[in-house]
Amino acid sequence: MKKRILGNQLEVNEIGLGCMGLSMSFPPFPSKEEGITFLRQAHEQGVNFFDTAEIYGPFENEKLVGEAFKDIRSEVIIATKFGFKYEDNKVVGLDSSRENILRALEGSLARLQTSYIDLFYQHRVDPQTPIEEVAMVMKELIAAGKIKYWGLSEASAATIRRAHKICPVTAVQSEYSMFWREPETKIFPTLKELKIGFVPFSPLGKGFLTGSVKPGQIFGEGDFRNTIPRFNNPEYLAANMKLVEFVKDLAIQKQTTPAAIAIGWVLAQGEWIVPIPGTKKLSRLVENLSASEVNFSASEITMINQKLNEIQIIGHRYSDQSESQIDK
Repeated sequence: MKKRILGNQLEVNEIGLGCMGLSMSFPPFPSKEEGITFLRQAHEQGVNFFDTAEIYGPFENEKLVGEAFKDIRSEVIIATKFGFKYEDNKVVGLDSSRENILRALEGSLARLQTSYIDLFYQHRVDPQTPIEEVAMVMKELIAAGKIKYWGLSEASAATIRRAHKICPVTAVQSEYSMFWREPETKIFPTLKELKIGFVPFSPLGKGFLTGSVKPGQIFGEGDFRNTIPRFNNPEYLAANMKLVEFVKDLAIQKQTTPAAIAIGWVLAQGEWIVPIPGTKKLSRLVENLSASEVNFSASEITMINQKLNEIQIIGHRYSDQSESQIDK
């Protein structure tokens, strides 16, 4: 697989793997053994960039990743995240205080069975803790060799700038796809200027852009799409299907799949972008990775983006509670 560089420093293969779905948000979940086997298969397919987080589970996802790669640690790039506080293994709020960061770090190191974390993200911006204080802790952890690089998730352009002044940010992770293009307006110019990498999650629009979601679909118990207006409102879901039809048409023209088109389009937006689509199935993983072979000419990208501008997407991408945690 071709490589890309995040933040002028961190080299990774150009498509990573979002591991959340192995233990959170998209049931049914594989057994521990199945999850470990899948992660090793992903590595064998050329993936070397794996994205996990303390909150996924909570805690269980990091254990899977740690067990899968403990004997080939130097061959993989592991990203994980901090920023929540817990009571009885349940999230009770945001907390990026120094004390909680250090607690999270030591827990992640233990679960990942490693002495260092390649990329340590603040999962959500904590309004109670100045980002400058968070950046100072990251600078200390880098100096101590506990982490190699750090990043932010779902942070505003202003927050990114403030953090970067204290300790250079390597990557910003946010949702981005044909289904959600908001980062293009303020985040992209900031990242380009500061030479920070971008790691989009949900490049397939939480499965929407694959064409597997149908109008009027009822999602299973525990599927977090049940909380999202774009999915749980039948009117919104039906109206947004015109985007799926467009992606399907592109796939026919390019003789590939809608998933490959969606991820290939994300890759085409910049060499500093490394998407991390999530899946639990080897066949889907192989399909996602085939996006590396999808090429768009400059005129094709212009045409696609013009069409995307014409397609009006309706409905919020998160529940009201989750929206309240987004730094704006």
